[in-house]
Amino acid sequence: LSRWSGMDALPPENLYPYTVSRPIYSNPTFEEDNERQAREERTLRERLSRTCGCSGRQALKVVKGVFPVIDWLSRYPIREWLPSDVISGVSTGLVCSLQGLAYALLVSVAPVYGLYSAFFPILTYFLLGTSRHISVGPFPVTCLMVGSVVLTLAPDDHFLLPGNGTGVNGTKADGIVVDMEAMEAQRIMVASSMTVLVGLFQVVMGLLQVGFLVRYLSDPLVGGFTTAAAFHVLISQLKIVLSVPTNNHSGCFSILYTLIDVFTNIRQTNRADLVAGLLTIVIVMAVKEVNTKFRHKIPVPIPIEVIVTVVAAGISYATELDSRYGASIVHSIPRGFAPAQPPNIALLWNILGSSFSTAVVGYAVAVSVAKVYAAKHDYTIDGNQELIAFGFSNVFCGCFSSFVASTALSRTAVQESTGGKSQMAGIISAVMVMIVILALGHLLEPLQKSVLAAIVIANLKGMFMQVTEVPTLWRQNRADCFIWLATCLASVVLGLDVGLLAGLVFEMGTVVFVVHLTFDMQVGFDSVRVFKKRNKALKKIHKLIKKGKLRATETGEVVSEVTLGVDNKGFESERDSGRESGQVEDGDWPVPEVEVHVDWAMELPVRVSVPKVQIHSLVLDFSAVSFLDVVAVIKEFLRIGVNVYIAGCDDEIVWKMEALAFFDEEVIRDLLFLSVHDAILFIKLETANGSMQDAMVEGVRDPEICGLFSDFN
Repeated sequence: LSRWSGMDALPPENLYPYTVSRPIYSNPTFEEDNERQAREERTLRERLSRTCGCSGRQALKVVKGVFPVIDWLSRYPIREWLPSDVISGVSTGLVCSLQGLAYALLVSVAPVYGLYSAFFPILTYFLLGTSRHISVGPFPVTCLMVGSVVLTLAPDDHFLLPGNGTGVNGTKADGIVVDMEAMEAQRIMVASSMTVLVGLFQVVMGLLQVGFLVRYLSDPLVGGFTTAAAFHVLISQLKIVLSVPTNNHSGCFSILYTLIDVFTNIRQTNRADLVAGLLTIVIVMAVKEVNTKFRHKIPVPIPIEVIVTVVAAGISYATELDSRYGASIVHSIPRGFAPAQPPNIALLWNILGSSFSTAVVGYAVAVSVAKVYAAKHDYTIDGNQELIAFGFSNVFCGCFSSFVASTALSRTAVQESTGGKSQMAGIISAVMVMIVILALGHLLEPLQKSVLAAIVIANLKGMFMQVTEVPTLWRQNRADCFIWLATCLASVVLGLDVGLLAGLVFEMGTVVFVVHLTFDMQVGFDSVRVFKKRNKALKKIHKLIKKGKLRATETGEVVSEVTLGVDNKGFESERDSGRESGQVEDGDWPVPEVEVHVDWAMELPVRVSVPKVQIHSLVLDFSAVSFLDVVAVIKEFLRIGVNVYIAGCDDEIVWKMEALAFFDEEVIRDLLFLSVHDAILFIKLETANGSMQDAMVEGVRDPEICGLFSDFN
């Protein structure tokens, strides 16, 4: 690079111009001059033997690909990285524990299952994952998607028992009480079964190498979707902060129905829960702002969630908020792990669609966060391996009464900002969660649920701040802005599952529309519209010729018999002889098969507005194209007299074109050129020689007009 960059500093007298002289090459002429080699076709057996053949080195490479931990752990610099990973792991583990407890509320299961969900997926990701920095565990959006399914398949109404109406927790009006034990068991069964199915979807997608599909979830779509999810999370936690009774709602307009229930029962708000929740939101958000503002001066972010939780649990225990003020508390966090249990196969058919969308969202969020930190720390991640890692993590944790694992940006930021260098920090954080499960969990039993809900709400700030991107998107790319707004609105109104699908469909439609519109704007006209308008004009001209109001000369030019006031001598004898013999009536004599030429640049003899075409040739630069089906586009231009050429195709693209029958009688291989420069020189040469077809003049034989254009009326 230094040698070439140094040339810019040379004085003008030391710069020597040079000239390259060679023929103008289209692809066929270049291949003819340089003896193109035929592509080697291998049999299926040869391809399998090459693909499946395995040496010792290849076997080790495959094992390291499946278990990346073998590769990075063997090169782990203990002295340099381990102290930082320990500090990071302890800090992240505390946050994981509290977020696990809080996010369990989104899934509508007991908080202890959130602790399980913060522990088990870390173990498998440590072995299979390729990101060094993400913190694996619950994510609010996927938790809410799982919770929506849980409330649909296991609502309160399925577990009603007659009661005396005197209880506090689980009691309904009219002396009806909810069987909490049966409901909890069924809900965690639904959540864990869905988690296993989500994992299976991700494993299959990873094995099929379809990680690229996440590219179709553009940043505007993901931004709109996660913002809508933040609204859903906020409303779902609002009822817990207020501690008011509501019905279970999911699907279309669930936000509206929940808000109606909240405001209907607003007078039943528990003041102790409301005060604790509001104070938690204010304190957590304020301290997080301090952490962000002084992140370069504070060695370790203040673990405000941990501090608030410990203080709130102590206050609740000392003042007996549950018995004296009716506050809703966690109540029970059993020590130890729940036994492993298989998923309920009977449920799987009812949750296929929701599980697939949750699998895609969980992976998309995780890989997006992973790529951010991989780029920051200069390493790469394997998208397909990430699918497999998260897939097995979800299958594993689903068998231990856990719910879907992904990652959370706030938790990952803690792991990275506190000095985390590798997934060793993740394992240490899992150890911290295990300590809470085995020894410290019971200390959090007096904790108010409104405090956990407030922690969830306080961590939504980042997702809500995405709204500020909308004005920027409007200025930069309005199509992206519409995708953001449409996805957000659809997800808020229709629910997260249907809203994501609607946003994806809208995005695909927008991309197709924008690409087509942009192509038309670049050439200055719509080739399809030009073709239809010319067809309409030609049909009218043909009818007027048959009626005798227009006439065609021997050269094919169209003249008007009525307006010019002169006879057409070119065809007078044939027409007059027909009239004199009485064989035809006036306006119905035969029209000779002469080619009619219309100069589309001049005023037409019929009242049809035909767009002007100011070009005769179009060159498409394919140097950066992997493959694009442009046969239909090319034919649209060819039929209005615009020659189309493709430049810069590599051999792989040409082989694909040939294999897919790209070329035919109209689209021939001669339209391929080595470079744009070759194509432009060829066009200039052909124009100078007069052999270039004039785009302004089109010839059509009269009897063929109607049949040729009948499909485009």
